Amino acid sequence: MTRLSMKTIRELNEKDLKSKIQESRGELAKLRVDGSKGTLRKESGKLKPLRHDIARMLTRLNEMKKK
Repeated sequence: MTRLSMKTIRELNEKDLKSKIQESRGELAKLRVDGSKGTLRKESGKLKPLRHDIARMLTRLNEMKKK
């Protein structure tokens, strides 16, 4: 999954945003399992950006709920 810019995130509706969050969390869980097994080599740099993308999406979701 590629990095998501805030502009792209703002264009998504609530349903799409929730599905993207679920997809990203699944990928993050897979990467964490690989890291704990010791098989995470080239993809170790994907953890932090993925966590930041999830945080951006959750922030946007909370902004939508407040309006």
